[in-house]
Amino acid sequence: MSRPSHSQIWNAIDRLAVRFDMTTSALAKLAGLDPTSFNRSKRFSNDADARPRWPSTESLSKVLAATGVSLSEFAALAEGDAAASLRGVPLIGFAQAGDDGLFDDAGFPVGQGWDEIDFPGLARDGVYALEISGHSMAPVYREGDRIVVDPTGGEPRRGDRVVVKTIDGEVMAKEIARITAKAVELKSLNPDYPGRSLDRKDIAWIARILWASQ
Repeated sequence: MSRPSHSQIWNAIDRLAVRFDMTTSALAKLAGLDPTSFNRSKRFSNDADARPRWPSTESLSKVLAATGVSLSEFAALAEGDAAASLRGVPLIGFAQAGDDGLFDDAGFPVGQGWDEIDFPGLARDGVYALEISGHSMAPVYREGDRIVVDPTGGEPRRGDRVVVKTIDGEVMAKEIARITAKAVELKSLNPDYPGRSLDRKDIAWIARILWASQ
């Protein structure tokens, strides 16, 4: 396989942003980078030769981690495959997520009642989408937004936005304020709603929010 060109790599970043309905600045922010990291002005040096500048491997790694896109999918985008990262993702309404029989013990989608949407850039099995209803998560997530949830994301960390299901069937989207071996402290996404502190034994599963279609 030939070495990808400068324009192919940058075009892949542009295509990735389009697939997630973002600007390249928003994509950079999602990955924890400076918003100007992928600006067109950064793609060539300012000297007389206008030498090509390449995105760093660290920047690309952070973008792939933030979007859930695999390296092979990114390579396909660089090659110009428009359908490379499109796949079906299970979808239910947020209010349904507390129903019995829709998730296994690890928080993976199972059973009946799921719709499906085409969604870009998600190669891992097990990811799914929840459609927000109501206003308890505004202004971060508003009614009609779809959040993509990844139960394979490993142990959540402070600052992660997550969906939590308790053993009593309550489902909530919160931000982790503190996490220990025995308890999880959750910060509400809506300042009008209180945070929560849950014992680990009372939690059925926690899944990291990977992306939101805002």
